[in-house]
This record gives sequence, C-alpha cells and structure tokens, in this order.
Amino acid sequence: MTTHPSVVVLDYGFGNVRSAVRSLERAGARVELTADARAAAEADGLVVPGVGAFAAVMDGLRSVRGDQIVERRLAGGRPVLGICVGMQVMFDEGDEHGVRADGLGQWPGLVDRLEAPVVPHMGWDTVDVPEGSTLFAGLEDERFYFVHSYAARSFRLGTAEDPTGRFAAPLVTWSDHGGRFVAAVENGPLSATQFHPEKSGDAGAQLLRNWLATL
Repeated sequence: MTTHPSVVVLDYGFGNVRSAVRSLERAGARVELTADARAAAEADGLVVPGVGAFAAVMDGLRSVRGDQIVERRLAGGRPVLGICVGMQVMFDEGDEHGVRADGLGQWPGLVDRLEAPVVPHMGWDTVDVPEGSTLFAGLEDERFYFVHSYAARSFRLGTAEDPTGRFAAPLVTWSDHGGRFVAAVENGPLSATQFHPEKSGDAGAQLLRNWLATL
C-alpha cells in the first residue's frame, strides 16, 4: 500500500510557497500551507521555505512563532526541511549589508555574502555529495538550481562520529561559487538545501521524494 506522508509548508509571509507546495504534492505528499502550530507539530514533515533577506525572514518566522515550532519539532526528533533562506536561518547569524541578525541557532556559523566576481549565484550548478547521503541518493552527479547572494561558507559543527553510535555525524554537501559554500546539510531530523529543489527539475523532484521517504 502506498502511503502519502503529511507535510506542512510553514506559511509566514515569505518564500517560494506555491512552487514548493506543488512540487511536494507531485512527489507524493499530502501538503498543507499553514502557520498553525498544532498542524505543524503533528505533520510527518515540516518545510521552512525562504526567499529574501535573512533578517526579514527571521522577523516573519517569529511573527508566527516559527522559531518555537522548529525548535519543538527538532527537540522531538520530528523532520524539518529548510530551503534557501529557510536553510540559512538555521545558522547562528546572518550578515547582510553590514547588518547582523540572529538566526535559529541550530548550527554554529555565519551566513554572509559570497566572495565571487559575479553575485548573485544564479543558475544550475553541481554539488559535492558526501558518502552516505540519503537526500542525494542516486543524485550524486546531478545539477541543482541556485539563486542566492549569501551562504554559509564554513560548517563548524563537529563531524566526528559519536562513539556511542547513537548520533550520526552531520553530512555536509558543498558547492562552489568564488569559493566553497554549504549547499545542503543532513543532521538528524534537520535537513536543508541552499538550492531550490522545487526548481531543479527531475533531480529536485527525486531529492524531495528521497526526503519524503524518510518521514
């Protein structure tokens, strides 16, 4: 019997919500676009989209208590997927135009402007996938669609294996535009992509199916 996991796309006034909803539905999910905390808590998966400035996205999230929703889901081991700025806000801080804003603090580190001759980084690009990735299973040689001027250019959370075997090390996928930046992270119940899977054609659709299969 085919199951259709329930997914809430968090509606906080920002983001590529319509295309994300359609793509998740095509990938096999039952999708609700809402800021309702109970629905977000009870869904099999939560998607945090994001387009625009880091500080504005954080203001939007806080306006619907999205910071608390994300924190509570992750504390309970409930899957969350961040997309684009929805990934960036998982870090401690963002710095845009010299203005720093606090993020959700799930990962240590700073999101700042790419150091490249041409910014924004816009278009299709390859990624460097770590061994054992679930999100990118079967997609190691594919290209994904990016559109961003800012990124996390380091990932400081330790990646050493836990000796008890209870906690898997974060898996970090990288890309390059004037230097390396974080393209995706898989860290227990929290996954995120800097690129837009919903705009990445067949490869993006398969990545969403890979995520849905973990719910």
